Amino acid sequence: MLDANSTNRRPRGVRLLIAVVLTTAALAAPSPADAAVSRAELALRWAPIHYQDVDATGSHALSGQSDYVTRVDFDGDLDGRNNWERAGQAGTSLAAYAYYSVVETSTHWYITYFFFHPRDWTDHPFFETEHENDGEGVLFAIERDGSTYGVLRSAVTVAHSDFFSYTPTGSTWTSGGESVDGTLRFQASPHDTFQHPVTAQEAQGHGLKAHPQYDINGDGLVYYPSTLAETPSSGNDRDVRYQLIDIFATGGLWAQRSNTSLFASLGTFAGDTSGDCGVGTWSCSTNSANAPWGWDDGNDAAARGEIASDPAKLAAAYFTVPSGLPRTYSYNPYAGAAAALAEAARTAPPTVD
Repeated sequence: MLDANSTNRRPRGVRLLIAVVLTTAALAAPSPADAAVSRAELALRWAPIHYQDVDATGSHALSGQSDYVTRVDFDGDLDGRNNWERAGQAGTSLAAYAYYSVVETSTHWYITYFFFHPRDWTDHPFFETEHENDGEGVLFAIERDGSTYGVLRSAVTVAHSDFFSYTPTGSTWTSGGESVDGTLRFQASPHDTFQHPVTAQEAQGHGLKAHPQYDINGDGLVYYPSTLAETPSSGNDRDVRYQLIDIFATGGLWAQRSNTSLFASLGTFAGDTSGDCGVGTWSCSTNSANAPWGWDDGNDAAARGEIASDPAKLAAAYFTVPSGLPRTYSYNPYAGAAAALAEAARTAPPTVD
């Protein structure tokens, strides 16, 4: 590049031509809005508006706080065996978070969302157990149709040890190896410009289905996806923003999968009977909650954890898809542990959540 004092200047016509070329190139360059969407942006766009029923009765309810969604290390550590007790300690943060992972093929994005509760609890002694830690969630399949965020075609939710499948109105996907259980509806968020899918969890056991198959009955929380993590003002707060955490973040949940303080085995959270878990109820079970790579329906074609780690396989088994579903992934961080996940699927005892 010539400095301002140089006498070797280009002819005027050449300088004009260069200016035109540079201007045209600038106009043709993609703006941020036209650039490829990041996985974090994609997850935020499709994150559900989430209805959480709240039961404030009984000592294990913590006045409703046992039904708040939060992060696994809400208490400042990665010890899964103290979460029951820490959930009830004064000063412990129960700010709202949810986890996500994105897996990609050439035609679809598959986004898994994971909602964590420190307690799966009950308030009566009749034949129901409770346990430390609780993990339920949903898988969304999004077709890459050329638009920025694609179009959502299906959902499969996790309610304890059963999966339930849904399609939105107008979806081209229909029942396949499993019957579609209902319609996934959408709702506008007051915190962005998008229509979001709507999910819901029951109180106490926290099974997750499409709203309104579960709904708020009395007290409850409505969580909205955001870049902020808010703490509910009470057990009856209908506008709480939750923040997303990437499962594959450096040092994150997937990176901790071999941490024996947090996980009893691959995909199963460590939980014990300390504190008052089981007191006044039928019993308290141990190691009874799963991360997404441990979710299992038990009587479907997909193996344990494949709802997250091989979602195209699960989607092809659950739904009839007119154009078919490629099984080769262009992005799948779970794949590096494929052998260990397959062995866990073969040997892990059933976890009754």
